[in-house]
Amino acid sequence: MTAEKKTVAIVGGSGYAGGEFLRLALNHPHLEVTQVTSERSAGLPVGMVHPNLRGATNLKFRKAAQLDEADIVVLALPHNSAAKRLAEFEAKGKVLVDLSADFRLKDPEVYQRVYGEPHPTPEKLGEWVYGNPELHREDLKGATRIACAGCFATSVILALYPLLKLGALAPKDIIATGLVGSSAAGASSSESSHHPERAGSLRVYKPVGHRHTAEAQQELPGNFPLHLTAISTPRVRGILTTIQAWVPDGWSDKDVWSAYREVYGQEPFIRIVKVAKGIHRYPDPMLLDGTNFCDIGFEMDVDTGRVVLMSAIDNLVKGTAGHAIQSLNIAHEWDERAGLEFMGLHPA
Repeated sequence: MTAEKKTVAIVGGSGYAGGEFLRLALNHPHLEVTQVTSERSAGLPVGMVHPNLRGATNLKFRKAAQLDEADIVVLALPHNSAAKRLAEFEAKGKVLVDLSADFRLKDPEVYQRVYGEPHPTPEKLGEWVYGNPELHREDLKGATRIACAGCFATSVILALYPLLKLGALAPKDIIATGLVGSSAAGASSSESSHHPERAGSLRVYKPVGHRHTAEAQQELPGNFPLHLTAISTPRVRGILTTIQAWVPDGWSDKDVWSAYREVYGQEPFIRIVKVAKGIHRYPDPMLLDGTNFCDIGFEMDVDTGRVVLMSAIDNLVKGTAGHAIQSLNIAHEWDERAGLEFMGLHPA
């Protein structure tokens, strides 16, 4: 380990989010993973749980009670677990990164309404920076508490943010529909994830009241009606979100292009995808598997002023572990692309 590397402990590393953070961190030039915990897999080599990491590390899972101190502690626990044990983890690392929903919402009353119970440490909510680098780059510089954004919320926020920031949408209801891969539900099996029930199915699982609505409303400029619907798909990775919104009278494709260029022109992981010909004219999450990109496209109905926004991400990378790595890069003033250079595969 070189002197400049930061040691990393991953708590809950046997799940999909923790495993994805581990995969990215193992190839990061400034990170050295020294511990990975799992209650159910303690004692097993990491490669037995994450077979894609065979030969990449000699680490074995340990129980969280055996956690030693590290420069950075990544919390990849089920929702409402990290907050209940916050003091325990604060004693183990100066920098905490939470991949769950425990510290995303700033208002404890909103948290209670969304998650159905009081927040365990409401006085701590203001200490955490929402881990969306495109919106909070300045806040993330030097941050020691990073609350990573939800995957569906990320796809919605990144598509809408430039247009709302610049006042480019009419004050009408905004409708977002997300087609979501099965890995977003986590590694624990359930009736809905059982292969005979999931394979080949397009199932609406949250037509109204999606928890990520509150995140998006908190982070996006303006006060507007936002409605999210989530649909499960047979894909393992990826989210494709389509958003129905309306532009002011007189707006054209060129104006929408200009808004995205003005806000995202220098963003390393945002790509505007709107091509006149071919089969890849709009964002497609298949092309983003394993990458930290968010591809955004749009199409206008000039007769009505309706604009259809399209946003594609890998839910486990740009939607979880990737923007966690990107946020850490910013916090430590490293190259923002460090550990996130993978460009995806085609064909996949």
